[in-house]
Amino acid sequence: MLALSAEGVLPKVDYAIFADTGWEPRAVYAHLDRMEREIAAPAGIPVLRVSTGNIRDDALDPDHRFASMPLYILNQDGKAGMTRRQCTGEYKIKPIKRQVRELLGYPYPARIPREVFVEQWVGISTDEFHRAKDADVKYMRNRHPLIDMGWSRADCVRYLSSLGLADTPKSSCLGCPFHGNAQWRQIRDTSPEEWADVVAFDAAIRQGNARANASGNRLLGQAFLHRSRVPLSEAPIDHVTAAEWAALQQELGSDEVATELEDGVTDGCSPWACRGDADAPSRDDFGLAT
Repeated sequence: MLALSAEGVLPKVDYAIFADTGWEPRAVYAHLDRMEREIAAPAGIPVLRVSTGNIRDDALDPDHRFASMPLYILNQDGKAGMTRRQCTGEYKIKPIKRQVRELLGYPYPARIPREVFVEQWVGISTDEFHRAKDADVKYMRNRHPLIDMGWSRADCVRYLSSLGLADTPKSSCLGCPFHGNAQWRQIRDTSPEEWADVVAFDAAIRQGNARANASGNRLLGQAFLHRSRVPLSEAPIDHVTAAEWAALQQELGSDEVATELEDGVTDGCSPWACRGDADAPSRDDFGLAT
């Protein structure tokens, strides 16, 4: 949407806001820098980076109140569970609201007059129209330009490709428990340092968050980043789940193409990293094996 606004396809926005959890992949920060430098700045659109802290550091700090990540739990009786997800509200929504209040001239806890509000654009495409919701405060009114334009994710990818931005990475915490196997594999196969980071974090949160443990509220079980509820270093991330397989088939319209996309070309490489001694396959603008 920033590019659409900068190019005049959509009206020019006053600001673009990025809520930083402090633990995004390096590729996301590099992409944000590029967008700010090549797209936003020439169009005169300020990019505001807001944050309430580093989610990774906070989770391991016994002196810090931690907003729970949705960790997979293996209880003492062997039953599976999951912790509540509070991180989006704490590390994404909260800093955005604080910034919006400041832009309006009514920092918390000042009361905002009913007639004062911002129009906030949310980047949800037609594929996920069910996620389009109103804001929970009156001083923010959500609008969904991509849905208004009838754009799907594929339309967005085509547009980004036309701007030379086909490699736009997904913004999410490096160690988000909602990663699919493909995302875990991408980290492992393309960024050894980041893989070591998430493996270390996974081991560190086995007994729950540090603040709860320090206060005597120990987790009655074990916590994991991967849905298999085994250490990330041992998790079956090379296994393609039924949901991932169905998504690939639907996106590509072919079982054969989906197989090649997941496994790479015969005797060659996976879409993200070399698997053997064969020459690496060529890659298209999306970084996928062709």
